[in-house]
Amino acid sequence: MNILEQFSLKDQVIVVTGGTGILGKSFVKALAEAGAKIVVIGRNQERADERVKLIETLGGKGLAVVADVLNEQEMVRARDIILDKWGTIDGLVNAAGGNIPGATIGPDDNLFDANISDTLKAIELNLHGTIIPTQILGRVIAEKGKGSIINIASLASSTALTRVLGYTVAKNGIVGYTKWMATELALRYGDKVRVNAIAPGVFLTEQNRTLLTTTEGGFTDRAQRFINKTPFSRLGDPSELEGALVFLLSRASGFINGETLYVDGGFNAWSGV
Repeated sequence: MNILEQFSLKDQVIVVTGGTGILGKSFVKALAEAGAKIVVIGRNQERADERVKLIETLGGKGLAVVADVLNEQEMVRARDIILDKWGTIDGLVNAAGGNIPGATIGPDDNLFDANISDTLKAIELNLHGTIIPTQILGRVIAEKGKGSIINIASLASSTALTRVLGYTVAKNGIVGYTKWMATELALRYGDKVRVNAIAPGVFLTEQNRTLLTTTEGGFTDRAQRFINKTPFSRLGDPSELEGALVFLLSRASGFINGETLYVDGGFNAWSGV
């Protein structure tokens, strides 16, 4: 098999939770271009249908499934829909997640007045929202003895980012869970079942544009501090995650397991000095 064939995802059934999100859109696009059949899981029917239209525009095949990653029964229903449609699952991308406004601690807030309930919700969304789909959808991959699972970590999983406690705790949990599940699955189901994570840096999207940029078109203070700590001296574009995703799902990464790949312009590598 030549190197180009190793990167191909032709006719593989890849499930993307959070496929209706901003980064999910880039993931879905990349997978379609790599030849996969894509299942878009999200809570919004209209957005899920839009992603399927994008997939079909690119010449691919898509399936929209409305389900909540925190609801086990809905994940079971999603699994059954997928298996009824395409008979298998070859890859799972756990892209559902994000921060919750109430879980963000303002710079002038009293640290100990933080909203504990929202902090726990942020942990649940990001960590439980990865574990539950893996337990249900990942089981199909494990029992067939072949496939790849990708979790989404963060810069916050390697270094402390101020103000986002719940998100930080959850993303550290994602890295630990990735290592644990990668080990257990390989030992129990063989060397063709893999689990890895992608840790994105700070990416400028329509969703966070108002948080990272000013009305005059410049960067906010927090965004500028991210840029100053990044050797590339810029924010990322969601499209720059696509190659890492396809690589970790494909046979080209066949001996990579339990790893977290930072796609961050060098942020994680640099001390700032």
